[in-house]
Amino acid sequence: MALLITLDNVYKLYNLDPSKKTEGIVILSQQNDPNKKYTSHSRLFDGLLLGFMVQGSMKSQIHFLEYEINTGDIAILQPQLMIDTKSLSEDAQIVTIGLSLDFITEFPILREFVMNNQIRWQPIIRLQPEDIKLQNELLILIQNFYHKKPSPNKTQMLRHLVMVLISMISEVYSNSANNKSLVKNRTHEIIDDFYLLISKHANEQRNVAFYAKKLHLTPQYLSSFLKQKTGKSALQWIDHITILHAKTLLKSSNLSIKEISNELYFEETSVFCRYFKRIVGMSPKTYRNES
Repeated sequence: MALLITLDNVYKLYNLDPSKKTEGIVILSQQNDPNKKYTSHSRLFDGLLLGFMVQGSMKSQIHFLEYEINTGDIAILQPQLMIDTKSLSEDAQIVTIGLSLDFITEFPILREFVMNNQIRWQPIIRLQPEDIKLQNELLILIQNFYHKKPSPNKTQMLRHLVMVLISMISEVYSNSANNKSLVKNRTHEIIDDFYLLISKHANEQRNVAFYAKKLHLTPQYLSSFLKQKTGKSALQWIDHITILHAKTLLKSSNLSIKEISNELYFEETSVFCRYFKRIVGMSPKTYRNES
């Protein structure tokens, strides 16, 4: 069972105004605010995410690898890929556009986006200098449309504006010198296959040997490989996904802590609470009650 941020629970998770809800699209404009603990939330979105670094910089881990994102950069995250914000500059300002799976299926260009290995392993790009001004103007226009009062054609107009922006991004990838030369290598293959497995099984399988056997590797090799390539061992990634799912349920659902413990296949609620506190540094109840 995948426990993901969706358009249905993102409004509660980020305290957004539900009256702004638009079918298939969510838009967040965020600034670095220590009180909101922006860096404390890992994200695993069930759709396509476009992050625009309007100002400042940030360091993030996207699909196991770390990147520095600077003013003018765009981060493209395919569905269900992890993003962890490691640090933000004081002046950081980010606009994020989230598109649901239903939205994606309506447009062939988006279906290509979610299947493109180049985007997964080259998620940070920037437009040509002459196009950045157009990008920023379009972002402002999209946000204005998103926040305008509901009207019969609002969603349709917003979709067309977003698709213009995506077409500009797609053009960058098409013109990239690496476009035809990027081949999925063995490192990418192991990371992708491991990620698919932990996304599916981490709730009920927290033993490294289970994943190593599925990948036809020894537990020792899998752990040392991931530690070398991503900075975390296999067990640390299993814990990371489990905690990510727990945090999503704690912040975006009304399930009791006992029910969440059961959802994540812990034999006792007390075991889950100790596990959560060991990794997060606070109890599930304290985490849920944090603003």
